[in-house]
Amino acid sequence: MDIQNVGGTPGGTRTFLLGLIMAIAGGYLLFHQVQVNGGYWSWGGFGGAGRSFGITLLPLLFGVGILFVNGKSFVGRFLTFGGALVIVVGVIANLDIQFQQTSLWNTLTMLVLLVGGVGLIVRSVLPMMKDDKPAGIADRPDRPDRPDRGDRE
Repeated sequence: MDIQNVGGTPGGTRTFLLGLIMAIAGGYLLFHQVQVNGGYWSWGGFGGAGRSFGITLLPLLFGVGILFVNGKSFVGRFLTFGGALVIVVGVIANLDIQFQQTSLWNTLTMLVLLVGGVGLIVRSVLPMMKDDKPAGIADRPDRPDRPDRGDRE
């Protein structure tokens, strides 16, 4: 493994590290401005009065009970997995995500750091150019770019 060749292409280590630092800083600042709150469970008509967390526990509890009786039961596994999945989906679906009030300068700083860092990371895995020459052309003193015309007179 060659640390100087990020992503198997020549060059780009410093660009990658700078981009990684920028993306982490921008992501941290952006996520720091986000507030997440939980809401009430509302699965429509289930459970009455707009709260239905208890009804989502029933398949999970029946599945666990069936698995205690017969650990190889397909129905028990299905009910346990399905009940757990419904609970996870319900928790995620009832989250309320808000962006806290901040200045335009802070918002632009966060977004420029995040997007600029991702851009530098993507750029670092592409072949880097050295001294304005396309990647792959070696700097060899015995082979100049232009033929020496000094011997013709």
